Amino acid sequence: MGEIETLKGKRTQRMPREARRRQLLQAAHQVFVANGYHGASMDEIAEVAKVSKPVLYQHFPGKRELYLALLDSHLADFSKQLDDAIRSTSDNRQRVFATINTYYRYIKSESQAYRLIFESDVLSDPLIAARIEEFNNNLATSISRVVVEDTDLNEEEGLLAGRALAGLSQVSARYWATTDDAVDQHTAVDLISRLAWRGISQFPKEK
Repeated sequence: MGEIETLKGKRTQRMPREARRRQLLQAAHQVFVANGYHGASMDEIAEVAKVSKPVLYQHFPGKRELYLALLDSHLADFSKQLDDAIRSTSDNRQRVFATINTYYRYIKSESQAYRLIFESDVLSDPLIAARIEEFNNNLATSISRVVVEDTDLNEEEGLLAGRALAGLSQVSARYWATTDDAVDQHTAVDLISRLAWRGISQFPKEK
């Protein structure tokens, strides 16, 4: 019996609105990951959540709104982890390592959420694409602030460097996740962070 099937059964009892919302998002996560956006249905999400369809529609007027709420939740969690990594030290070399390591850790420990964010079958949807772009831009901006402080790059150059570092982290982490730990996480992160740092360190701030 699959994971979704084990969640189906008796209807749950009344619960506080926020708790119910979290429950519905958890059920939606299971269904969207298993079936993709186009293959998911509100009927199945309601069944997995063990609620009636009217209860589901009280919280989310449609499948798209439910998907967007779930995406927002995952992006907020991932963004916080990345912000924590950037703020974890005042040493920029360690910041680079911590940021890249967060990508690798997230894609390994939260692989379902990561796939839903970056490998969804509806990434071309304008609202979804806008959210992903906002996430990428916010991360690049956070990186650029500390890069500009420690180099002679201007803000626009720092933002471009931030985009490059975010892209390097994302692409390498996605590839690494497909290699079945052929390279262990620490070694992989150390390799990519040294590659990134050697580039950034070529722009020291003039005294």
